Amino acid sequence: MENVLKLLQTVQVAMLVSIGLYAFIAGRYGPAPTIVPLALVYAIVALAAAMVGAILLVRRVMLKPAESTLARDSEDAAALNRWRAGYIVTFALSEAVALYGIVLRFIGAGFRQVVPFFIAGFILMLFFGPRRPSNAIG
Repeated sequence: MENVLKLLQTVQVAMLVSIGLYAFIAGRYGPAPTIVPLALVYAIVALAAAMVGAILLVRRVMLKPAESTLARDSEDAAALNRWRAGYIVTFALSEAVALYGIVLRFIGAGFRQVVPFFIAGFILMLFFGPRRPSNAIG
C-alpha cells in the first residue's frame, strides 16, 4: 500500500509540474491572439466539462469499490491495482482539461482566455489526489 501511495503521489507531482509547464509554454510561445470561432470555444469548454464528469464517474465506478475493499484488506492485490488505475485515470482526465487550454491557445485564443483551463486542471489534480483508504491506516 505504501509503495503504491508514494508512486501515485510522485505521478501527481509530475503532472502538476507539467500543467505549470503547459501554462508557461502557452504564455511564452503561443501565437498572437486571433479571432477563434465561438462555437469552437464552446465545444472545448463542453469537452472540459465532460472530463470533470468522467472524473466523477471514474471515482464512483473504480475508486469507491476498491477503497471499500482495501479498507477491509489492505493487501488485496486486485483492489490495489484498481485503486491505482483509478487514480491514474483521474490524473489523466485532470491533465486533459489543462491540455484543452494549450490546444485552444495554439489555435489562437488569448492567454487570459485559457488560464481557467490550466487552473481547473491544477485544482482537479490537487482535489482528487491520492488518499489512503480510511481503515488501511497503519
